[in-house]
Amino acid sequence: MTDLIPVTVMTGFLGSGKTTVLARLLKNPQLQKTAIIVNEFGEVGLDHDLLQRADEDLVLLANGCVCCTVRGDLIDAFHKLDAQRVAAAGAAFERVIIETTGLADPAPILHTMMSDPFVTAHYRLDQVITTLDAVNAMATLDQHDEAVKQAAVADRILLTKTDLVKTEDLFALRQRIAALNSAAPLVVVIDGDVSVEDFFGAAGFDVRAKTAGVQAWLRIEAYEPAHEHQGHHHAHHSDHADVDRNRHDDRISSYSVIREQPISWAGFSEWLEMISQMRGDDLLRVKGIVNVIEHPDRPVVIHGVQHVFHPPIFLDQWPGEDRRTRLVFITRDIDREDLDATLQVFENRRPRPARPS
Repeated sequence: MTDLIPVTVMTGFLGSGKTTVLARLLKNPQLQKTAIIVNEFGEVGLDHDLLQRADEDLVLLANGCVCCTVRGDLIDAFHKLDAQRVAAAGAAFERVIIETTGLADPAPILHTMMSDPFVTAHYRLDQVITTLDAVNAMATLDQHDEAVKQAAVADRILLTKTDLVKTEDLFALRQRIAALNSAAPLVVVIDGDVSVEDFFGAAGFDVRAKTAGVQAWLRIEAYEPAHEHQGHHHAHHSDHADVDRNRHDDRISSYSVIREQPISWAGFSEWLEMISQMRGDDLLRVKGIVNVIEHPDRPVVIHGVQHVFHPPIFLDQWPGEDRRTRLVFITRDIDREDLDATLQVFENRRPRPARPS
């Protein structure tokens, strides 16, 4: 079976530098076999010299990239891109970047990546990248819950316009971002200039590679007990607006749940279904690797955004020596202790055979 095509979802408020970063990247020869899905060309404002034609939904860029404008369903865009790829005998593109509108909640896009049968058969979610403008980020995070969510679910955060802010203000912003999302690497971007390596990094997890990249994708060390204080908002700011500023941030927590002993897949699956049904809207992102009693040599990788979970993936072997069940949660108004306690009720359920895929 052909390897699934990796998809990067790029979020960030208008003015955060998203457009500039994307336009600069598209000039890089390394992105020649990249497809871009954008909402509207008018909003994204890609350089005209990159475009060869812009009269259809499917647009060929001058550097060899394919661009698909989304005026309707994202799934339609994936179908159009795939038809173009098939017509080019599979050589048209090897990667996709989805550029979202500034106000967009990234969850619906991630849901599509995880649940649509056509999309999951051809593409895989590689990572979520969020751009934050250092000049306006504090105010944007204060005023827009969507911006907090974009930062919280990101695998990487691009920090733009850092040269325009004072050192102490930049420190306060870094602290605030770390409190919201302790695992996402922060990449400083000057004038929209970011290397391909810094943009894509190693955050993505290729399920087809099975064990490669699991550790980088999970980044469990950022949530381990020594770092757990970062899961709640402990940033210190340089002004008196803390009480108002925390109204979104305080609701969001990031933390890990660890199990030293193998657990029942039957019980774990039941628990996951229960919490996603009861508290799905507040499970911003869940990812983890699970040691199941039924298949001790085949760990299970799980990945969910709110109430939607990617079908579980049974790896062929463990990625490294650590065989603990390691779960990462980014939640809104859900305490780690509550999740831990409910898992304890389910994890020792009588096992039934799991079906490795």
